[in-house]
Amino acid sequence: MAKIALVTAVAARGLDDDLPPLQDALHKTGCDVAIVDWDDASVDWSRFDLALLRSTWDYTERVDEFLDWAQRAAIQTRLINPLAVVRWNTDKHYLHDLERAGIATVPSVFVEPNGDAKTGLDHFLLRHASAEFVVKPAIGAGSRDAQRYARGQRENALAHVRRLLGERRSVLLQPYLDRVDEHGETALIYFGGEFSHAIRKGPLLKADEGPTRALFAAEHITARTPEADELHLAEQTLAAIPFAKPLTYARVDLIHDAQHAPRVLELELTEPSLFFAHAAGSAERFARAVLARL
Repeated sequence: MAKIALVTAVAARGLDDDLPPLQDALHKTGCDVAIVDWDDASVDWSRFDLALLRSTWDYTERVDEFLDWAQRAAIQTRLINPLAVVRWNTDKHYLHDLERAGIATVPSVFVEPNGDAKTGLDHFLLRHASAEFVVKPAIGAGSRDAQRYARGQRENALAHVRRLLGERRSVLLQPYLDRVDEHGETALIYFGGEFSHAIRKGPLLKADEGPTRALFAAEHITARTPEADELHLAEQTLAAIPFAKPLTYARVDLIHDAQHAPRVLELELTEPSLFFAHAAGSAERFARAVLARL
């Protein structure tokens, strides 16, 4: 009987809708499943055959501590996704790696903690003529500390950038692609390298609305059949991941630009929601992909 840890966080208890169906699907295969918090010092990770990252959604506030834990856990058990993938994917600088690999991404400019906030923001605004833009931390999740600004709100945006830099956090600046207001995001979900299902996520960043203070912003989710060009870009993106493939799970989040072409907004390889409720049989498909790692 395989012993599997589904790894979550105290702050996410009761909020991860994927955990109950996944736990049930793994139980039906004969696995011994435990839901454990990543930072629970009493857990002996060596007693598990596999530790599956699921809803460690508070890691962005404690990223060094989280990565230190992941390194220790990876020594004691099989960590999924693997440690090297987690290290790469928890920092959105990976978008530059994808861009260099020829992947169509949302244009991204980073301002580093040792940089000048005004120079960085002005350089971005000169390069990108979009009416609106987004300021967010390079290490972040759930739209926390992300905010949408009009060009006329430059001073407010500058204060946001300065605050993040003052916290020693890298800042990501992106044009706001307003097709998302109508089309939403498309999230394509893969298990073991195979497409499972997709969902539509409604626009999260509202004009003149501050960043969420919750663990994650409220989302409006519906099932979606992806378009052919979305599937093609998602598969190109997965092929460009600079690690052994296929990964046990991956989620590719896309939005459309002014020419209606999809672009990668985020590549989720660490702790993404997988939206089992919107695709019959998806929890069972994921369980099979997990068991294949054993």
